[in-house]
Amino acid sequence: MIEELREDLERASNPEGAKASARFFKTGSGDYGEGDVFAGISMPRLREIAKKYTKIPLNEITELMNSKFHEYRMIGLILLVEMYKKSGKDYSDRRKIFEFYLKSMPGINNWDLVDVSAPHIPGDFAYREKSDVLRNLALSNNLWCRRIAIVSTYRFIKEKDFGEALVISDILMKDEHDLMHKAVGWMLREIGKRNQKILELFLSTRYKDMPRTMLRYAIEKFEKDKRRKYLKGEI
Repeated sequence: MIEELREDLERASNPEGAKASARFFKTGSGDYGEGDVFAGISMPRLREIAKKYTKIPLNEITELMNSKFHEYRMIGLILLVEMYKKSGKDYSDRRKIFEFYLKSMPGINNWDLVDVSAPHIPGDFAYREKSDVLRNLALSNNLWCRRIAIVSTYRFIKEKDFGEALVISDILMKDEHDLMHKAVGWMLREIGKRNQKILELFLSTRYKDMPRTMLRYAIEKFEKDKRRKYLKGEI
């Protein structure tokens, strides 16, 4: 099955699209995506191709996750998420896919790869099993492990279980990377959309010291005058 999938991906590749993606995902020297290689396949096309291969065995996804091409790893994650969802209540299958995901993390090395997969696999597993894996990932020196940690909490937030996201937001509050400021702010905003009082209580002792981008993301849905007061430190 992997041979047919690879042929479909090769046919869908586009050199001009690859150049545009390399610029968009910051692959230059010193950038967060340094060295990543693109085939130039759009996300809609990847999802379309993935529909043909939903029965691909887990061991063949390994080849995708080890590929130098960003889009091959992306389709591997799309297929892995579908496989995880189909595992349903089977704990052993869920754990096998979750552990496969953890082993595949060296290939999950850009924000789109994280965001398409983290809530659905490590996030769901941690939510169901009450695992502390996300807190451990939040302490990693690796940027993408830390992003996986916070974005995974979206699974908790959707259930109106905000504690994990708030704990991990605290761990990452002083993170130096702009991508983490955005990710933490995004999760805080999602909490606020469901319960603004809880978000404001969290912000009350932190907002003056938070990275500006994180704060802007967190309060994005607040009423205009309240946003202004937060940004001026007048709350």
